[in-house]
Amino acid sequence: MKLDILAFGAHPDDVELGCSGTIAKEISIGKKVGIIDLTRGELGTRGSVEIRNSESARASEILGISVRENLDMRDGFFINDEAHQMKIIEMIRKYRPEIVLCNAIQDRHIDHGKGSKLVSDACFLSGLRKIETIINDEKQEAWRPKVVYHYIQWENLTPDFVVDISGFLDIKMESILAYSSQFYKENTNEPESPISSKNFLDSVKYRAQDLGRIIGTDHGEGFTVERYLAVNSLSNLV
Repeated sequence: MKLDILAFGAHPDDVELGCSGTIAKEISIGKKVGIIDLTRGELGTRGSVEIRNSESARASEILGISVRENLDMRDGFFINDEAHQMKIIEMIRKYRPEIVLCNAIQDRHIDHGKGSKLVSDACFLSGLRKIETIINDEKQEAWRPKVVYHYIQWENLTPDFVVDISGFLDIKMESILAYSSQFYKENTNEPESPISSKNFLDSVKYRAQDLGRIIGTDHGEGFTVERYLAVNSLSNLV
């Protein structure tokens, strides 16, 4: 299966929090989108691997993505080395996306910055023909995505561009709330975490509203890039 967009997240729910509005919008215009989670989020303060597996499946249904896989890297302890890069390369060559979305370049959680660099490095290496990978006894062809974009997470990074997600905030929030073990709900005995407060959940909406305000729309999602963006003409800018 060839995908138009492949989104990577260090943990289940990273993609939903960071760029699910953009994903929902792209799917609505016929694009094929997949999600790859690097870990099961097994070190999370709340929930369990089994619960989060079920939640990510529900979030995938809500967004209408074409495929979702988990690479079973160690939460908190995966590193950017050859073994981990090869796992990413296999996924890139398997789905051959034009666009890759991945974690924030720097963030509160150490896995986010690590995951960002790991995926970015693997995207480059995936285009090198002399790196051989095999899946299901078949040799994969080299493939390098055209662009890599980094969504924004905990830290308020300055975006290089903002996608108008007006009309898609509701589906974004629904996909996030599919992870009911992780986020705010009343009358729970679960331990608190940085993302379990009502303030955090509200902040997801606030950020979308504020980015929308800045670009003159209702809601937006911000991304950073590693190289210059290019447009065909000034009229392409919104």
